Amino acid sequence: MNFLMYISNFIIPFVVLYIIGYGLLQKTDAYDEFVKGAEDGFKVVKGVLPTLIGLMVAIGILRASGTLDIISDFLKPFVERLHFPSELVPLVVVKMFSSSASTSLLLDVYKNYGPDSYLGRLGSILMSCSETIFYTLSIYFMTAKVKKTRYTLPGALVATFAGIAASVWLVNL
Repeated sequence: MNFLMYISNFIIPFVVLYIIGYGLLQKTDAYDEFVKGAEDGFKVVKGVLPTLIGLMVAIGILRASGTLDIISDFLKPFVERLHFPSELVPLVVVKMFSSSASTSLLLDVYKNYGPDSYLGRLGSILMSCSETIFYTLSIYFMTAKVKKTRYTLPGALVATFAGIAASVWLVNL
């Protein structure tokens, strides 16, 4: 185990030195290439940032207003028939929009029920069996200027619900 800790301390400096060494061997100016890459990265961030801010504000409003609790209470009779706990409905809903916001909801589940509880284990598996559908669609399709998404949203929703079903099945094994 100490060997892995030793390697993990030196892996990033090794990668940086490797890139610089490779650039020197290829006789390219590694620093200029780095600066060009950083400029391109800022252009991408500039294009994505308004959408990201809008999504984060919307998730914050949903959490603060109690809308997620209302949705959870409304769906409680339906999801309990499917053997899905209504306490995790907000997690599933928010995960479709924002992974970081759903992580904070998962931490609330850990705090209230414990990470080794049924809800904690199910929430953990749900996080890895689902995708930030609306975030991904908005970022990638807006960046690529795609107007017609065709079957992307229905396909993503089906995949998410399959992930939810698989999560419940895995936790109940």
